[in-house]
Amino acid sequence: MYATDYPHGFKNGFLWGGATAASQIEGAWNIDGKKLSGAECIRGAKEGETHSTLDEATRQSIEEAVNSDSDRDYPKRHGNDFYHRYPEDIKLLAEMGFKAFRISIAWSRIFPNGDELTPNEKGLAFYDRVFDEMHKYGIEPVVTLSHYEMPVGLTLKYNGWASREAITDFTRYTATVFKRYKGKVKYWMTFNEINTGTTGFHATGALEDGLKTTDEKLQLRYQALHHQFVASALATKQLHEIIPGAKMGCMLARMQTYPATCNPADVIMAQKVDQLNLFFTDVQVRGEYPEYMNRYFGEHHIVIKMLAGDQELLKRYPVDYLSLSYYMSSATAAKAGHDATAEATGNQYAVRNKYLKQTPWGWQIDPQGLRVALNTLWDRYRVPLFVVENGMGTYDKFSDDGKIHDSYRVDYLRAHIEQMKEAVKDGVDLMGYLTWAPIDLVSFSTSQMSKRYGFVYVDLDDNGQGTLKRTPKDSFYWYKKVIATNGEDLK
Repeated sequence: MYATDYPHGFKNGFLWGGATAASQIEGAWNIDGKKLSGAECIRGAKEGETHSTLDEATRQSIEEAVNSDSDRDYPKRHGNDFYHRYPEDIKLLAEMGFKAFRISIAWSRIFPNGDELTPNEKGLAFYDRVFDEMHKYGIEPVVTLSHYEMPVGLTLKYNGWASREAITDFTRYTATVFKRYKGKVKYWMTFNEINTGTTGFHATGALEDGLKTTDEKLQLRYQALHHQFVASALATKQLHEIIPGAKMGCMLARMQTYPATCNPADVIMAQKVDQLNLFFTDVQVRGEYPEYMNRYFGEHHIVIKMLAGDQELLKRYPVDYLSLSYYMSSATAAKAGHDATAEATGNQYAVRNKYLKQTPWGWQIDPQGLRVALNTLWDRYRVPLFVVENGMGTYDKFSDDGKIHDSYRVDYLRAHIEQMKEAVKDGVDLMGYLTWAPIDLVSFSTSQMSKRYGFVYVDLDDNGQGTLKRTPKDSFYWYKKVIATNGEDLK
């Protein structure tokens, strides 16, 4: 709509804060009735590795994990001990001036095996205490219902989201927490980075033993994702009925990509890669499967099994807002060129962008890509957007003065906030900005503590050794100033 002016900064009530996940911070994996989630059955990366076995799980490896009581082999079992230290941690967030704090509820803390008919009261009571502590400081909870944390009992029972039975168990869980936390939580999200389900187990809870071809695996993964789409629509329906005025969001890992060159073949391939990313928000925001996926499914021999009424359900109950993570961008080529860093992915090649620097873990730093992503999503969907993850995983070391001078983190975040403000000036309706992660935690992709994101240092190493002492870094005080000025003072 035409206007004679445009926004020049972040709106009043902008939700500044940070984001975490239960399996990366809580610990307490086997107390107060909790049982294992899939995330807590993934071994950590070995020395010299850049990732852990996220999607290489087999029934044998899962059964071995279930029978193991080690939290050294499975680092997400110890997290950073938020379960016992949440008052201290939330107080630190309040000191920074947080307006919002994103956490996830561990499904297996509420329904330990996933299929119980009665919830675990001790698990429910824990989140009551956490939400009450947040409200004490005026911090708005933003709650993810499923952050790669499906109870492993459901993987062993019926292979996770590959089975439609998961919808019934999930909606029993969602109805339970909506009723319990009515009046305490306004902002909810269904599945964290749902698009990563195309890579397998960590997001689908489904094992792929016996599947040999890529197309066979894609069939299972997209079928599991369809069940998540249906569960998301049903959860949105429940939320609006149980907590009128509450908001449900979906969550996309925004994989911003550019054509590697202006060669039309690269442009077309980049468009295809982009569509495979936006497919998930097309379903959850627009409420329907986009036509371009029909060709993709056909070429990969994928047939989505639906029940009568599934597509009508998706159309009738889309989400209220679109949340996203943004860490990096990539470039896409149609074929391998002379760039030795090109990495084959299916029929396209992800190519290093020579204009961008990288983190120690090889993630390309592209602040302007966040502006591109926000404009793309706003133009396509016209629903409020919410950046719920953005940060740089890197090494931190204490200086001789006993402090951590993480100017590199400040530089990274400042550049992204500046581009976010440019997107707001462009007309994007942006709800808030939550950094990943405000307090050092166990990395999801590597299960390492040494890959640090936080404003607060946690004394814990990759072997799970340390005092767990919390120490604010320089970025802690910088972000406090950013929040106090609603993003105006970024120096």
